Amino acid sequence: MNRNRVLVYGYGNPGRQDDGLGPACAERVDSERPPGVVTDSNYQLQVEDALAVSQCDTVIFVDASSTGVEPFSYTELEPSNETTFTTHAVSPSSVLALCRDMYGKSTRAYLLAIRGYGWEFGANLTPAAEKNLEEAHRFLKKKIHELTNAAPRRGPLRARNRSFATSLKIYC
Repeated sequence: MNRNRVLVYGYGNPGRQDDGLGPACAERVDSERPPGVVTDSNYQLQVEDALAVSQCDTVIFVDASSTGVEPFSYTELEPSNETTFTTHAVSPSSVLALCRDMYGKSTRAYLLAIRGYGWEFGANLTPAAEKNLEEAHRFLKKKIHELTNAAPRRGPLRARNRSFATSLKIYC
């Protein structure tokens, strides 16, 4: 059976209480080692993450949300060329646009935003955020099963703006 390859990418700062929800969720998925799934985590998304995203059929970005729906929200993402990034961080939609423009790959993407409550220095999640993480993780396990058993998505796209992609490769 040809499975979809899924990347679960958690981002946030585990040293800032609930800001670590993304990496904590990715760590839980990684500990289960589901077939067809790879995980990664970092403090924030960066331009270089477009390469990892290009190597998967689907990416699920996991982040903490300070104002979102309880216990979590799950939304599909589209590529965006908005320059909402700095030299240190980019948005998930910007990573998707870079993936498309630099590598010619249209990767299906979602954002799992888990509601958090505490943002002070500390390595432990708040009890309410821990509960939200449990619910989000249960949901994510079902989604991963659906995605890895679905028919593979269409193949790579041709880069739309070669000069843009080439210039990014030079400066990144």
